[in-house]
Amino acid sequence: MQYTKILLTVLFSYLSLVSCSATNKEEQAGKSVAIENYKGKKALATVAGGCFWCIEAPFEGLDGIISVVSGYAGGKEKNPTYSQVSGGKTSHKEAVQITFDPDIISYAEIIDIFWKQFDPTDAGGSFFDRGSQYESAIFFHDADQKKVAEDSKRLLESSGIFDAPIVTPIIKYTNFYPAEEYHQDYYKKSPREYKSYRTGSGRDRFIATHWENPNAEKYPRPSKTELKAQLTNLQYQVTMEDATERAFDNMYNENKKAGIYVCIVSGAPLFSSKDKYESYSGWPSFTKPIDARFLEKPVDRSLGMVRVEVRSKLGDSHLGHVFNDGPDPTGLRYCMNSAAMKFILKENMESEGYGAYLWLVN
Repeated sequence: MQYTKILLTVLFSYLSLVSCSATNKEEQAGKSVAIENYKGKKALATVAGGCFWCIEAPFEGLDGIISVVSGYAGGKEKNPTYSQVSGGKTSHKEAVQITFDPDIISYAEIIDIFWKQFDPTDAGGSFFDRGSQYESAIFFHDADQKKVAEDSKRLLESSGIFDAPIVTPIIKYTNFYPAEEYHQDYYKKSPREYKSYRTGSGRDRFIATHWENPNAEKYPRPSKTELKAQLTNLQYQVTMEDATERAFDNMYNENKKAGIYVCIVSGAPLFSSKDKYESYSGWPSFTKPIDARFLEKPVDRSLGMVRVEVRSKLGDSHLGHVFNDGPDPTGLRYCMNSAAMKFILKENMESEGYGAYLWLVN
């Protein structure tokens, strides 16, 4: 598969050169401008999980992600090339550097998504790509990131999801070199080859065996007519009309039972009771979601203020807002409407189809 990948890369590189790669240069310039001109907070996350094409794509398009760049990290050699790194001639790993807004998406959420993109028990490479250049790693940028990554790794180790130990090291960040232009956004530039590579390498099969990704077929959104018949007036007003329920007078503000909170519209998993805390705001509050990919976080400029709305992606429904006054490990407060969610008790999670999330509650 590494040979196949090299062939695909050479072919795409040649085609890019023939077309003068003007579009690619414009896209890269656009990414740099987007980062430079972004007015909110900015932070970096650097991770490696084998082929950087396959780690870059899952983070693209998520709210709070400003830019995702494929490149090379952790080695001693300056300005390495793809042929050098992929051929094992350097001490670098194929990696991805993510620029994100920590007021919208936390580092902890990024790491949670990262674990679901590769095999963290593989010490000799990644799927068909073998060698240290394809081994996984988390490169922490500060002490807070190190703690978040270590805590996340310990939780994953105790989850029972994998039969073998987690071998992904957590390493202090030293450097990152962007890869050549034709590697950036490869999933968009050459979708057929990208999908073929993911499938042929075994990555997609591994992920499907161990994780549940956002799936509209499993968590369908009923029509508004159906929702009016299924939901209470308050539930409909909150989810479909962006209303807000009363503080301290709602179903889950004081709920301390173990379980998960799911979207009242689609049934998609949203939050674990383990991440719920008392914010004294009058609404159920959480430090992070189960998986940020189940959410959308558009900027809300209503009521004469700027807030970050939280919506259920599969339910296309209003949930609440996220604020930057929360506790560790994220610093965020997901302030949710009880009426937008349904609580599933821990003892009922298996029978109601949420057994895959029990490790987050135990």
